[in-house]
Amino acid sequence: MTKATQVTDHGGGVQSIRVPIPDNPLGHTLVYVLDTDAGPVLVDTGWDDPESWDTLTAGLSNCGTSVGDLAGVLITHHHPDHHGLSAKVREASGAWIAMHEADAAVVRRTRENDPSRWYAYMARKLEAAGAPEAHVAPLTRARDDGVPRRLPGLDPALPDRTITPGDLLPLPGRRLRAIWTPGHTPGHVCLHLEEDHPAQLPGNGRLFSGDHVLPGITPHIGLYEDPDDTTVTDPLGDYLDSLERVGRLAPAEILPAHQHTFTDAPARVRELLEHHESRLTDLLSLLAVPLTPWQLAERMEWNRPWAEIPFGSRTIAVSEAEAHLRRLVKLGRAEAAAGSDPVAYVAVP
Repeated sequence: MTKATQVTDHGGGVQSIRVPIPDNPLGHTLVYVLDTDAGPVLVDTGWDDPESWDTLTAGLSNCGTSVGDLAGVLITHHHPDHHGLSAKVREASGAWIAMHEADAAVVRRTRENDPSRWYAYMARKLEAAGAPEAHVAPLTRARDDGVPRRLPGLDPALPDRTITPGDLLPLPGRRLRAIWTPGHTPGHVCLHLEEDHPAQLPGNGRLFSGDHVLPGITPHIGLYEDPDDTTVTDPLGDYLDSLERVGRLAPAEILPAHQHTFTDAPARVRELLEHHESRLTDLLSLLAVPLTPWQLAERMEWNRPWAEIPFGSRTIAVSEAEAHLRRLVKLGRAEAAAGSDPVAYVAVP
């Protein structure tokens, strides 16, 4: 596929560029180019990688513009496949970068904390979740050896502006409203283009959905917590509430960050709500006996057998198991088993 074919015109001053994500089954991020009277604005930027940058810049040329012409960048959430190239875009164009404050706080913590502190925090979290020593050992070694920042997303761009939920964004000539949709990240936002659909499809405008609503996959719902904050969050509960908000909005078309555009958002929302309710019910069956978050993750259904899941993905899976446990506990459907250490959870009869 040539770079020329990476661009899709969605009509009404909206185009998208398929920016590759190296060595990732998602394949690409759909970076949207939104025309405004002040110049083009991006929705997300893609992964920080030379091929991704080359694809983005070539795609902008195919859209009839260039990176130097960009006025701003709207970030749906802080993940590196969405926010990774933001610093390079700003350096090349002077464009502002906007993000919800909750994700901006994650960016600040990531930049300000020494990597060894994060390794130590993750090691403690995994030990508390019941992870075996062999899984925790690489993190403790990295903590003790002072391993430098090598992972993507550990030096993300600080935003210049805050995306405030409910507000119309200051984009001359457009009506784009921010909708806070926490769950996938604390500050995930969808962006509602409150304009008639260019093909006159029935519904309420178009929605840039980031990772919140995707046509064929479900986003990861895990934990994003400040090591210094003892607040017990419920990201899965936040996500489900946010889904219902999008379903009620009933946009004519969803413009997601991965896969492809689609219609009938309420139907997709119903599918996702049913999926998560079914998954919670399945987890309750597993919790007929007390299980730590690690043991629960080992038994959950993933896209491959547990034995084939690599180190980093296992850590993410445990975070997702914990998010589901938090929801079950909050609903009164599971509880901590008395005297368990590390803490195990069991279904409430």
